Amino acid sequence: QRPVAGIAMGMLLENNEYTSDDDAYVVSDILGNEDALGTMDFKVAGDKEGITAFQLDIKCEGLSVKTMERALEQARIGRLHILGEMSKSLDKSRSELPATVPRMATFSIEESTIGKVIGPGGKTIRSIIGDFGLSNMDVGEDGQIQLSGFSTEKLVEAEEFVKKLVEGGGGGRG
Repeated sequence: QRPVAGIAMGMLLENNEYTSDDDAYVVSDILGNEDALGTMDFKVAGDKEGITAFQLDIKCEGLSVKTMERALEQARIGRLHILGEMSKSLDKSRSELPATVPRMATFSIEESTIGKVIGPGGKTIRSIIGDFGLSNMDVGEDGQIQLSGFSTEKLVEAEEFVKKLVEGGGGGRG
């Protein structure tokens, strides 16, 4: 697990009538002024190995490869700078998430046992959510179950409970 950082970039043109590599100013988004005044707005996120997400809005006729390469290189340098600053505060990933961060668990059951988990009128699923202090429990039609809550231990206990509940199969579809 590597840290991920993002940076917002923009482009301002001297002449809004046409796009030219020579009059394109690529800026890092500090204040957001280029969102309203600029002709390009994009965000780049990633780790030290490369880009993991990219979003682009343009308000001009198009962008040259040269301008895009320059903007992406500037974003790469900015992203690496941000990652460097982040590493000064936290040099490695935490082994455990803070208690305020929700957790998720996903597992599958046989489709034929979905009814056992939901129960009559949703009674069983509501009881599971309450008994294990879950934030949510989603049961998909394919038997995929997604649990969310703030306690890893309670998520594990809830998964074990559901798996024991559906042992032996049967139970209809709710």
